[in-house]
Amino acid sequence: MKEKTNEKITTRDVDFAKWYTDVCKVADLVDYSSVKGSMIIRPYGYAIWENIVAILDKKFKETGHVNVQMPMFIPESLFNIEKEHVEGFAPEVAWVTRGGKEELEEKMIVRPTSEVLFCDHFKKIIKSYRDLPLLYNQWCTIVRWEKETRPFLRSREILWQEGHTMHATKEEAMEETLRMLNVYKDLQENYLALPVIVGKKTEKEKFAGAEASYTIEAMMYDGIALQNGTSHYFGDGFAKAFHIQFLNKDNELETPYQTSWGVTTRMIGSIIMVHGDDRGLVLPPRIAPVKVAVIPIGDVDSTVEEITQQLKEKEISFYVDKTEKSPGYKFAEAEVKGYPIRLEIGKRDLENGEVTLVRRDTLEKEKVSVADCVASIEELLENIQKNLFERAKKRRDSMIYEATTYPEFLKITGEKNGFVKTKWCGNQQCEDKIKEDTTYKSRCIIGETTTGTCVCCGEKAQYEIYWGKQY
Repeated sequence: MKEKTNEKITTRDVDFAKWYTDVCKVADLVDYSSVKGSMIIRPYGYAIWENIVAILDKKFKETGHVNVQMPMFIPESLFNIEKEHVEGFAPEVAWVTRGGKEELEEKMIVRPTSEVLFCDHFKKIIKSYRDLPLLYNQWCTIVRWEKETRPFLRSREILWQEGHTMHATKEEAMEETLRMLNVYKDLQENYLALPVIVGKKTEKEKFAGAEASYTIEAMMYDGIALQNGTSHYFGDGFAKAFHIQFLNKDNELETPYQTSWGVTTRMIGSIIMVHGDDRGLVLPPRIAPVKVAVIPIGDVDSTVEEITQQLKEKEISFYVDKTEKSPGYKFAEAEVKGYPIRLEIGKRDLENGEVTLVRRDTLEKEKVSVADCVASIEELLENIQKNLFERAKKRRDSMIYEATTYPEFLKITGEKNGFVKTKWCGNQQCEDKIKEDTTYKSRCIIGETTTGTCVCCGEKAQYEIYWGKQY
C-alpha cells in the first residue's frame, strides 16, 4: 500500500531531523519547556517510559538487584576523589554555588552520574565478604549540560536508570558487567524490536574511570548510530580511591570490584527513528501503552462492550475513541500515535458479523468475525512485533559495509551512512585520523583478530571493529 503522509509531519526521506521532531510533537510525546535544553515528557511519552521501567525493573529484581535512592547533589570534594572520572565529566557539570541567600561553603554539582555517591555509601556498609555482592539500582534524573539538545536523544535533564554493584572478585564483577549488558540486549531486541550490535568500547570512548565499557549500538533509519545502553567494569579503581575494603574468609583485608550500567529515555528516540514513518509513530506491541485503538462507527456500543471486555480479560490494553470526530480523523489520529492495531467496528460490517483490523506496521486491513476478533488480535500483535524487528534488521544489515583498505573506507564513508566493519590496529592515532577524515567514530570492538591489517595504517590488526556516525 502506498504510504500516505500526515500534513503536519515532514517527509522522512526529505528532512530526517525535522521529521523526527515533528513526530515527537504531533504524537504528543514531548513539549518544549521554559527551561532551556530540557523537555517536558507528556503523558503518552511517559507511558512508553513507564513500560520500559516495568520491564527492566522486573528483570533487575529477578537477577537479585534492589532499588535505592541517592542524593542529587555531590560535594565538590567528593566528586574530585577519582581524577579520571572528574576529567571526563567536567565539561558537562552543572554547579550549585548558593543556597537561598548564602554562598555555599563548598560548591556542589547536580549529579551527572552517581558512582562517587555510591562509593561514599559503600565504604560505610561493606565490612565483610558476607556483605558481597552488593547489587543496587537507582531510577532517577541526572543533569549534563549539553550544548545541543534534541527530544529524548540529548537533554540537560535526563530520566534514566543506573545500576551500581560491588563484588568480592574481578571474575564476579566482569560476569555482572556482561550479564546486565545481555539484559539490555534482550530489552532492545525482544521488546523494542531493535536489532543491536553488542561490543566493547575503545580506550578513547570508554566511560570515564572505567577499566572497560561495553555498549549496545542501534542503527537508526537514516544509518546513524545511537548508543542505547552501556555497562562498565571498573575493576578496583574507585574502591581504592574511596578506601573501600572488606574482610575475606581468611580474615584478611581485600578491595572489592565494581560495575555500573545504565539506559535512558534515549531508547524512546530510537524506537521513533527506527520504526516511525510519514504517518507518525509506529510502536512495537510489547512496549506500546495502547495496543488496540477501537474506533466505533455508528451505534455499535454492545459490540464494543463485548470485544473490549474480552480484551480486558486477556490484559490487552486498548483505547476506545468516542470523540465527536469523523472516522477518517480518528484513523489518522490512531496512526500518528502508532497504536499497533486499529479495530474498526461499523454497523455495515456488523451486518455480516465482521469487524476490520488494520495493522499499523504495514497498514494492511483484514476483516474478521466478531467471534474470532480477540484471537486474531493476539496473533496479529505477535506478528507485528516480529515483523518490526525483522524489517529493522533487514534495513540495518543493508547499511553494514566492510572495508579492508583506507581508500575503500573513505569511499564508503563519503557516499553512505551506516556501519563500516574493518580491522584495526588498536592505535588511537588511527582512531583519531578516521574521525578527522570522515566524522565516523568507533562504535564498538566486536572481537580480537590474529589476521589482517589495520584499515587505516596497514599495520598488523588486533581487533575487528565497527565505525559509524552517531547521534
